[in-house]
Parts: sequence; structure tokens; C-alpha cells
Amino acid sequence: MATSLDQLAAWLAAPEGPRLEFKEAKNNFHFEKLVDYCVAVANEGGGVIILGATDRRPRRIVGTQAFAEPGRTEAGLHQRLGRRIPVEEIHAPEGRVLAVHVPARLPGTAWQINGMYLKRGGDELVGMGDEELRAIFAETGPDFSALPCPNATLADLAPASIAIFRERWAKKVRDDRRLAWTDLETLTNAELLVDGVPTYAALILFATRAALGRHLAQAELVFEYRSNEAAGPAADREEYREGFFAWQDALWTKINLRNDKQSYQDGLFRLDIPTFDEGPVREALLNAVAHRDYRLGGSVFVRQYAHRLEVVSPGGLPAGITPENILEQQNPRNRRLAETLAKCGLIERSGQGMNLMVESAIRQGKALPSLAGTAAHEVRLTLEGQLRHPAFVRFLERLSAETVNSFATQDFQSLDALHRDQPLTPALRDRLPGLMQAGVVEAIGRGKGTRYLLSRALHAAVGAKGTHTRKRGLDYDTKKALLLKHLTTQAAEGAPMGDCQQVLPADARRSIQRMLRELAAEGRVELRGVGRAARWYAVMRQQPEGGA
Repeated sequence: MATSLDQLAAWLAAPEGPRLEFKEAKNNFHFEKLVDYCVAVANEGGGVIILGATDRRPRRIVGTQAFAEPGRTEAGLHQRLGRRIPVEEIHAPEGRVLAVHVPARLPGTAWQINGMYLKRGGDELVGMGDEELRAIFAETGPDFSALPCPNATLADLAPASIAIFRERWAKKVRDDRRLAWTDLETLTNAELLVDGVPTYAALILFATRAALGRHLAQAELVFEYRSNEAAGPAADREEYREGFFAWQDALWTKINLRNDKQSYQDGLFRLDIPTFDEGPVREALLNAVAHRDYRLGGSVFVRQYAHRLEVVSPGGLPAGITPENILEQQNPRNRRLAETLAKCGLIERSGQGMNLMVESAIRQGKALPSLAGTAAHEVRLTLEGQLRHPAFVRFLERLSAETVNSFATQDFQSLDALHRDQPLTPALRDRLPGLMQAGVVEAIGRGKGTRYLLSRALHAAVGAKGTHTRKRGLDYDTKKALLLKHLTTQAAEGAPMGDCQQVLPADARRSIQRMLRELAAEGRVELRGVGRAARWYAVMRQQPEGGA
């Protein structure tokens, strides 16, 4: 992301409105206030918040000292709001300006912070009204999970499952008084009843086996274990057709029965990594339950192989969500269901499950979660369990816990891409300054030709100094010495430019020409001839008389 000075000037000349917000913020700007403004701007269609400019026209740049490290500010916004909000530093002649690029909310969703759905009201931020929220949530049709299920009664819900939810909720909010609530009070306060009738969300979470089969049979989950890729009956199969809270732990226990450990050596110590880590597996199951389309008749399928877990759920990705933006955007298909799971701490922030799966895969040296095969009628999520990059796991183990815990998902993605010599997207390149400051990444060269790699210190810590040297390449003086040596061996024949390029095939022609010009200025080589006849020669120094 690189905003030109012309674009900045156009913003300054434009009227302040839904797409633009200006703040002088000469010395500072409170982070929590920035969070609130991001929520409000997103709810109004997205836009840019400019720090370091006056808010009344004719506007002028006054410069800002706020948020000296934009990368950390961007990471903080992602942590608070669960979305990527780029924070760009623009250096104008009049002073430093920050541009906070806020994406628009997705259809049928609204951003909130601390339970407040904010919008701008003049110079202040105010909460959105009930009518506004209802209009937004109705953009993609009614929330199926919030609808009452005809003919369902409280007798269709399992008291033991409601009790588990109540205990988790009380623990999450640290309020033991909730433990004394009756089942009716619990369901009412969780907004899971409509005029005393259980909603579909209540059935999905708490229904007895008989009730779910009668009212919403497709809400079942089918588990299969397959020892190989061959078609035919599964080696183990079980159907879970009752409320989520009745089977969530039992399903993990079944998966864990065949969950072997993979070992790698770290000095004198041998460390074990489970093929299937509990956290990502539970997140994958939660996503399938919370975001599948219950209007379709299919079941959720969980298929476990020796080193792979597949979770297939009916209905494609929610409106506006793609495999490319799933880490930054969120749009829960079943809002009431997701809100209920959030109340008891199973979903901290809706839409963060995939982030946690990605981070866990990278930290454990595994392939990234894949959505390959996802289509309009189903979401297909694959978690790979095979340890592929033990050296990278050792690399991360060398970092302090404080450093690793400060990383956002995109920081892990950047490190993973550098480790695997993969190209970085613009969003990932934006993370590099912060990673360099943390001492885990270093830069080679300047300007557009700059290359990045994992730091030498951490390569050394895992016994991979040679890998670092190979990736970094030869230093500048060594390259000049190689050119001089080649020209010296050519003696009287000299060498055309094409031959010099063969000496350093990874370097650009202009770079090699610069080295030759420097050697010529030092009196060590010379160019004879012009055009196609031009050749470079080493300057042969005469030995002093009597010298050996």
C-alpha cells in the first residue's frame, strides 16, 4: 500500500464524510479512540482515517507523532477487532501523516466493540439504533438460528447440556451468581427462546437425540476414521445426533485415540509434536457447527486419516467471504448461534478460528490449513498433521515467549513464507519492518531490489549458518573479487560483458557494470573497444626489479 502525495492532496480537498475522517493528533491519539473510530467508519461503508491534518477546510497538514510504530498499531487493531486494518505512514513535505485504511463491513454484519455498534454522529461517536441494526442484519435474510422451531418445547433440551453451557458462561464472565439460574432463566438470558419456544440455536446446542432427529436431523455430525485412501466402509464410524454440548468432548477423545506423536531432535532434547493438536481441531469443529447452512439437508462429516483431518460442512462460505480474505473478514451465517458460543468462551471473537489454525500450523512446522475443494454447496477444510519443517520449529522455539505471543497471524505467515522461499504479498511485506525490529528478519540491499530472510542469529541457533549464507548470497566485495579473478585468468584475451554476467548469473547487468566501473576507478581493470567489440581486461601490475 503506497498512497501518493497527489492522492493525499485530493483527500485534503474533499469534504469530510462517510469515507473520510480527519484528526490533527499532533502529539498523540489514544489507541482505544482509534479502535472506536475504525468500528464507526466500517459500519458506514469503510474509508480512511487521516491523522496529522486539520479537520476544517481548507485543510492543512500539521504532522503527527502518534503511533510511532505503525506496524504495531496495525497488529493491535487486528488483535482488538479481528480484521486487518492497514496503517500507512506518509511523509509529506509539511510533516508525517498516518492513513488508517478501514474496510467496509460485509453485508448483513456490523462491527462492534465492547458490545457497542458505533457510528459517527457529528463530531461524536454514538451507538446505532435498533432499527438500523435490524436493517443491517436483514440484508442477507433472517438469521435461521434465531428463529423459533415450530412445535419444539423445553422438554426437547437436555438439562445436562444446558448446565455445561451455564457453568462455562459463569466462568467466562466471572459471575458465580449465574450458576443459580434455572434452565429457563439461562435460555431466556441467552436469547435462545422466542415467546417461550426454543430457537434452532437452542436445539443445535442442547437438543436430546430424539428431539434433534425429530426437528433438525441434519444438525448431526458424522465421524469416520479411514486408515487409507481406498473407497469403501470406514474403519470406524459414529454419528453424533444430539446437541453440540453433549458430544464435543467425546468427539475429540475419539480423534485423540489415533493421534500419534512426531519427534524431532533439539540439541540434547527430543521434543514431541502431536499429529493433531487439540486447539486447531476444536476450532475446525466449532467453525463447522457455527457457520454451516442448516437449511440444507446434509450432515457435517469429519474424516480422520493417519496424517490428515478433513471437515466438510454443507453450504459454501458466507456472503463476502473467500479463501483469500477469510483471515481478515468475518460474516457469521448463524449469528445467534455464534453469539451463544461466544458467551461461554468457545468463540472469543467470531471469525478468529481460522487465524488460530494457521498460527498453530506454522508454529508446529505443518502445512497451512487448506480450503481446496470448497464450492458453493460445501466448505471443505483440511488440517495436515505431518511435521514438515522441524528446523523452522526450532527457529521459533529460540524466540522468547513474549516475542512469539506479540506476533499477529500475518507475522507468522511472513516468517513461514520467508522460510519456504515463497513470495510475500503486499500485506505480508508490510509486516517486515516490525519483524526486523524484533530481530527475526534482516534485509539485503535497498529500494525495490531489497530481499529479506530470517536472521543470521536464529539460523545459527538451529545450526544452519550455511543455509543463511546460501540465502544471503555473496557480499559485494567478494563479487568484485570474483570478477577481477576471472579477468586476470583471461589475461590478454579479456572478456566481453556476457562472460562477466556468467560469473555472477544471479546479479543484474547494471549491478555488474557498476562493479566493473568501480574496479576501473581503482585502476584494476580497464575497458577497451566500443559496442560489440568492447572487452574488459585486468590491469597487469609490473613486478618491481629484483622482486620474486
